[in-house]
Amino acid sequence: MKVIKYSIFLLIISICYANRGMIPVNPYVQIFEPTQRAMIAWNGSEEILLLSTDISASESTIVLEVLPLRAEPTVKKGDIETFRRAIELINSKIQMPLGMGKRNGDGKGPQTPGGEVTFHEQIGAHDISVTHLLDPASFVAWVKEYLASIEIEADIISKDMKELIDEYIGDGFQWFVFDAVTIGTETMTNEPIQYRFPTNKLFYPLKITSTASGETLVELLILTPRLLINFPGFPITSVSLPHDPITITNDELQSLDEDMHELLKKYDQLNLRIWNISGALESFDADLIAY
Repeated sequence: MKVIKYSIFLLIISICYANRGMIPVNPYVQIFEPTQRAMIAWNGSEEILLLSTDISASESTIVLEVLPLRAEPTVKKGDIETFRRAIELINSKIQMPLGMGKRNGDGKGPQTPGGEVTFHEQIGAHDISVTHLLDPASFVAWVKEYLASIEIEADIISKDMKELIDEYIGDGFQWFVFDAVTIGTETMTNEPIQYRFPTNKLFYPLKITSTASGETLVELLILTPRLLINFPGFPITSVSLPHDPITITNDELQSLDEDMHELLKKYDQLNLRIWNISGALESFDADLIAY
């Protein structure tokens, strides 16, 4: 029996300056071995995305993470134990591994602001803001102004990141989550954050990483009522499975996570598996979309 070791999940980079939309306020600070854990539960119309990060830096700094979404999410603190319980359940069931398969103008009258904050809360070390796009032409300028209002005054939205945000806006994205975390030289595990939002396709942003460089390994825990066969974004040929998908019962799901159980409670059986994605960050020119 192949045992899945849960030591590092999602985005392992030895040394980098940014990852998955992660931007240090001090551009000269190095971000070391950011470890992000991700689990996605999707029922065909709604998704729960659970994220946690282990991260350190060459010196104390604020790091800003950008998460683009097509719909407004509800945000809450998640449970780190969900990851451990899911891996233990996979290990108990797998039989054989698979191969690599300013808001006002300048005297010209009122203007539409670039965006609006619909949620702002401190969750542990996270300072999270959910922002809604109102005016594409001024959104990035509005974001910079808003970040200054929460004491992130450095101009950290690079030209490449601005172009990427503009590209997401052009693709119909109207919601962006900004998560500011203060990190130090010692590796810390941030509280997991749960995002829940409507979507007719399973979604995980990969393209937001393309402004960074370096090799990466992405590992995602995926929970759905059925196996997914359509990948209109990131190609399925670039996704591999370290084990056969396992079937879990509704009762087993309830023991994993109450919110995911509520999302998928109408299904008697569900599929749980790990997806592996590896490659150069700058090569991720599409998001992971599946149905």
